[in-house]
Amino acid sequence: MRVRTRFVLLLCLLLCGGCGKKKSTDELLEDLKGAQERDRLIAVRLLPQRTGDAARIVPALIEAVKNKAVDVRWSAAIGLGTFGEQAKDAIPALQAAQSDRDARVREAARVALSRIDPTRFPASSKPRGK
Repeated sequence: MRVRTRFVLLLCLLLCGGCGKKKSTDELLEDLKGAQERDRLIAVRLLPQRTGDAARIVPALIEAVKNKAVDVRWSAAIGLGTFGEQAKDAIPALQAAQSDRDARVREAARVALSRIDPTRFPASSKPRGK
């Protein structure tokens, strides 16, 4: 069922790309705070494409790393890595995410940290713990 849900979400994202209605950054930030997991997931995957709005998006993604939905946490960690040094404020949240119960979230947090501060968190380091 999870694979099917992910496939449907991916299909929706691909179809929505050509629908002509592009949500603003403000709308996506609101969706990220919304009650619907589907809306949060779409928002967390689209926001990293808005690199010019890093000052507003990075704090929202930091909060999303703490979301109860694993796919939102995973996507938020990946998204934070795309901002590189602009996401330095995310380091504590990503360090905490390295202890997440989901291995994908832990790995995404490790990779994001290596992209944000490669000196402190070299990409070649092995995941710690679990």
